[in-house]
Amino acid sequence: MKKTYIPIQQILFRSLTLLAIVGILISCQLLPVTQQTSVETVAPKATQPYLPDAFQTPYLNPLDTPHTYIQEYCRYLRNKWNPSNATPGTVVMAIRFQNINRGTADLPNSIPLIEFFGLMDQLHSQGFEAITTKDLQGFLERNLPIPERSVYLIQDGNHDAEYFDITFRDYWENWGWEVINGWVSNPETPAELIAENIELAKEGFVDHQAQGVFETAKLSDESAKNVIARELQGSWNGFANIYRKNPLAIIWPNGGFGFRPIEAARQLRFKMGFTLNTRGPIMYNWVPLADAVDPQRPSFIPEGMINDPLMTLPTYSPQEALMAIDTVRVIGKNAAAYAQANKEAELHYYDMVCYPEYPPIPSP
Repeated sequence: MKKTYIPIQQILFRSLTLLAIVGILISCQLLPVTQQTSVETVAPKATQPYLPDAFQTPYLNPLDTPHTYIQEYCRYLRNKWNPSNATPGTVVMAIRFQNINRGTADLPNSIPLIEFFGLMDQLHSQGFEAITTKDLQGFLERNLPIPERSVYLIQDGNHDAEYFDITFRDYWENWGWEVINGWVSNPETPAELIAENIELAKEGFVDHQAQGVFETAKLSDESAKNVIARELQGSWNGFANIYRKNPLAIIWPNGGFGFRPIEAARQLRFKMGFTLNTRGPIMYNWVPLADAVDPQRPSFIPEGMINDPLMTLPTYSPQEALMAIDTVRVIGKNAAAYAQANKEAELHYYDMVCYPEYPPIPSP
């Protein structure tokens, strides 16, 4: 039998034709593709857990807005929801008494003694309890437990034992309420007055803190460098020499402060500062401040832009405090309700973002 040979050109032509036909069928999806292909699997991006906004309230002046001061949000949440700490909605009223008028003389920025007694009774009857400077520092920095309704009572300036006995002693003996005294470290302070206040401090009745060196001083960003140093460094040193401890707070003399005085106070390791601005109550990581001058309250220095809430804490005058007690209670109650409404979201955020860098929040 005779063999037939096909020319190589025909073989190549037929092969190329067959490949072209197969390619057309595949492109038209008429033939299945059996070739293994490498496909990169892209995981969907995880969305950031929901983070609730800070608590807001309509019971503040429109220009007074809550400012926070804790940058590490995970640390804030851990302190907030630790069952051993202060409960959400815990409020502090800081009240600053410039003068308590025990007679008939017309004293500037004073409250009559009878009105002072009425204010103290109202605070007690509505469930407020007085706290010390250490108590307040622990609460503001770490949310350490204090009474849900707390009051921080500041008495400006140097006074003798008789003054404190007439005004504050009954509350110390009956309710255990300490009073904070803004001590002025004037080098000409009589030795007898110093000795009386040392005894009051030893008793635990009066919690002295620093309030400058001279009664008439008022610091600002326009104050000379030596004046700022005199009032702050001089106050720190004079206070430590008398009371054998370092002050925790500066009661800003006559309410004056600014960027430069606050920077100097921080360098001296003051932990808190108290103004004469009435903004509202204080809560953990929540301090009402203003970012602009209020034409209705021109004497209030805007402190929000300084961005150091703990050094510009607001205070109530006694007259304003008496009218604000109910409002403060409502703010605390509303803040507690807002916190509970957002608890699940905040704990979910903590579990998703903060753990394992931060340990689990302890269970009740």
